[in-house]
Amino acid sequence: MLQSKSDLRVIKTRKSIMQAFIKLSDEKDFKNITIKDITQEALINRATFYYHFSDIYDLLDKSLSEELLINLNYEYFEQCQLDETTIANIFKAVAEFQLSLNRKCHRSYPETISNIVQAHMESILYKLLIDIHFEDDSTRQLAASMLSASIYSASEKWCQNFSDISAETYIKRVTPYIISGFVSCEATKN
Repeated sequence: MLQSKSDLRVIKTRKSIMQAFIKLSDEKDFKNITIKDITQEALINRATFYYHFSDIYDLLDKSLSEELLINLNYEYFEQCQLDETTIANIFKAVAEFQLSLNRKCHRSYPETISNIVQAHMESILYKLLIDIHFEDDSTRQLAASMLSASIYSASEKWCQNFSDISAETYIKRVTPYIISGFVSCEATKN
């Protein structure tokens, strides 16, 4: 009998696989983790692994996405307006996520992490930019993409060089300039 992916046992097994992967990635580099390592740690067989994930890269993507979703609380940000506080809170969530990854030795796949984080941020920022008038939807998408890339890059710099000061203090130095750019653009459109 085929189980639904929303069945509680299936959800628990999926979580067990992700936890095994995270535990293993604390112990060894991503490129050295095998499906066999994961199945042994999670106490499952290969078929069960492949029922949940197509390969180890799919597991990486889903694990990082899920962990990021916990940090970037979509419901909270959907209720916000694009202002200095919101940008600071998004930055703080991303910077703390980056810092936790550094502690877990996940730095062996930075491009994958960057793509996942930026895609999630871009989605949030796109929704926050809905209230601002743009020429067309592709311009709004570009603005969300650029802002996402900027926040991600700034969070990397903070992790590498400035984590001795709070993420919020670090980013609040520039948020007025970011917001004033959107405000002035909106004012010129009206």
